[in-house]
Amino acid sequence: MSFRLRLTLSVAAAVALAVAAACAVAYVVVGEQLYSQIDSGLRTESARVQQRIAEPFFRIPPTGLFSGTENDYMQVVAPDGTIIAQSSGINGKLPITQGALAAARGRQGLTLSDMTVQGIHLRVATVTLPGGNASLQIAHRLTDADVVLSKLRIWFLLVAVGGVALAALLGAFVARDALRPVRRLTEEAEHVAETYDLSRRIEVSGSDELTRLAASFNTMLAALEQAVAAQRQLVADASHELRTPLTSLRTNFEVLLRPGPLPDESRRKLVRDVHRQFDEMAALVGDIVELARDGQPQSEEDEVRLDVLVADAVERAERNAHDVSFRLVAQPTLVRGVPARLDRAVTNLLDNAAKWSPAGEVVEVEVAGGTVGVRDHGPGIAEDDLPFIFDRFYRSAEARSMPGSGLGLAIVRQVAETHGGQVTVERPSGGGSRFVLTVPALPVPTEDLVDA
Repeated sequence: MSFRLRLTLSVAAAVALAVAAACAVAYVVVGEQLYSQIDSGLRTESARVQQRIAEPFFRIPPTGLFSGTENDYMQVVAPDGTIIAQSSGINGKLPITQGALAAARGRQGLTLSDMTVQGIHLRVATVTLPGGNASLQIAHRLTDADVVLSKLRIWFLLVAVGGVALAALLGAFVARDALRPVRRLTEEAEHVAETYDLSRRIEVSGSDELTRLAASFNTMLAALEQAVAAQRQLVADASHELRTPLTSLRTNFEVLLRPGPLPDESRRKLVRDVHRQFDEMAALVGDIVELARDGQPQSEEDEVRLDVLVADAVERAERNAHDVSFRLVAQPTLVRGVPARLDRAVTNLLDNAAKWSPAGEVVEVEVAGGTVGVRDHGPGIAEDDLPFIFDRFYRSAEARSMPGSGLGLAIVRQVAETHGGQVTVERPSGGGSRFVLTVPALPVPTEDLVDA
């Protein structure tokens, strides 16, 4: 069953219940009103008869004691069950009930009841007459009232059926109108699934729930389009960057495989080049894999002592950069993140600083409050290069003659953003560059401060 059909049936069922309840209440109210009028007439007539009997020198049976319409029937009952007087208008006698006998034998207020005599539905009032030695029964035919109620039942049934039909029709129109945005959203989703066209958007107007759903769908498409474009750009850039070392490797292998003798020094040089190129390709592939993890859930997140992590990274950097020294000033700092990725970002900053630092210079590293600052004393960054240094595969004119893939700083930015932080670059006075990696810090436990 489609959602539209379910909505239509739900609306029809709700209206049907409402119409049925309204008809039932109206039927009960009309019936109560009709019976109330009949009971009021019976009370009035019984009061008149009692007043007439209470007159001086009254004797039963009198002439003209009973009045009323052809729908009324009256009789006076003695304590022994004998009918003392009765009116015409009904073939036969009213049944003498226990209530009539009890009223004839003692004082009793007026009581009302229903009974059927010879197929005729009656409303009967019974009351003790003045003197307390007889009872009066007044019956009124309910034929007219029953006819009215019967017609009402038919009319109410027709109204209920018509109301249900009208509700179903209106429900279908309401469902079609209400689900039009959903149908449009479904068509767009099916189109995207069939054509992979992520540029499609849904026209949004209003502020209801379906409008917000359409806006969310547009946002999702925009994010997917951006992600696919970034993926394609990454593949294109990676293919371009891999082409150069692969071409160089192929050339060196072809030289090594040429027939004829090759001087030992030349062979050793070619082998060293091949090893270096393999190392560059391995580093490039590692960087590409690291960038491809962008947006993956941080399932390995844990509390990390950032100052300890940076200290370990500085120690490794000093072993690899023999002509550059590092000076670390660190305060106890606790953050939450993926240790391996934070270490990768810090290592990239340290390697970048070492690469640009002249021999004998010192790289200054500071850690405090979730911030890692790395300053080198190299040539600095040109003004034209500042907006692009964190882009993937971007390399300045000076960097193209040096080893590297142009992905290190892009990885630093990605790690910072996935941890809810950022990375910035400064041009301090005195030359060089200062990179600042910032991630949200946590309170450091007291025992860690004591140990530090």
